[in-house]
Amino acid sequence: MAKTNLYDMTGKVIGEIELNDSVFGIEPHVALMHEVVKNYNANQRQGTQSTLTRAEVRGGGRKPWRQKGTGRARQGSIRAPQWTHGGIALGPKPRTYRYTMNKKSRRLAMRSALSAKLAAGNMVVVDSLKLPEIKTKAMVSFLNSVGCTKSALIVTPAVEKNVVLSARNIPGVQTTFASVINVHDILKADKFIVDQQAVSMIEEVYAQ
Repeated sequence: MAKTNLYDMTGKVIGEIELNDSVFGIEPHVALMHEVVKNYNANQRQGTQSTLTRAEVRGGGRKPWRQKGTGRARQGSIRAPQWTHGGIALGPKPRTYRYTMNKKSRRLAMRSALSAKLAAGNMVVVDSLKLPEIKTKAMVSFLNSVGCTKSALIVTPAVEKNVVLSARNIPGVQTTFASVINVHDILKADKFIVDQQAVSMIEEVYAQ
């Protein structure tokens, strides 16, 4: 069984916790993690970009000059694509970029991301991720005590209002819940800070 230190909210090591090898101890599948992150980013796109074709641009209904005899190239409309203020040829139109990946691949990518964090020493398990009051200073002190100097993803088993509100103004720090974690956020964060109870919830879902 994989093991890691167990911390309290003062940043002190109070023991060790055993982790499920099938979730936190596998060989990370780098290519699959990359695919899942691409899928996540594609699904976040709004797809609302739009350009006007020559049929949609206002004006240009009259032929600008006669077909022959002027010495100039023939033109049918001043809203053709080669004209300034003309329509756009083959421009983007609203569309969806969403696509799905199969469940087996997504689960393997999640286990790979969790295993990669643990292997790199960037996973911090806390016995109870709670604060008695809403205090950003207390959260900053905790993050510093566990060696978080850049970004962090804080995972609680359920909504912890004091934790969420204490962390929301700290640059690079994101809070989430065990039931909605994703590969993108785990890999993006420098430190993966997770409640001990949330670890059990994650193992229950992703253990083979």
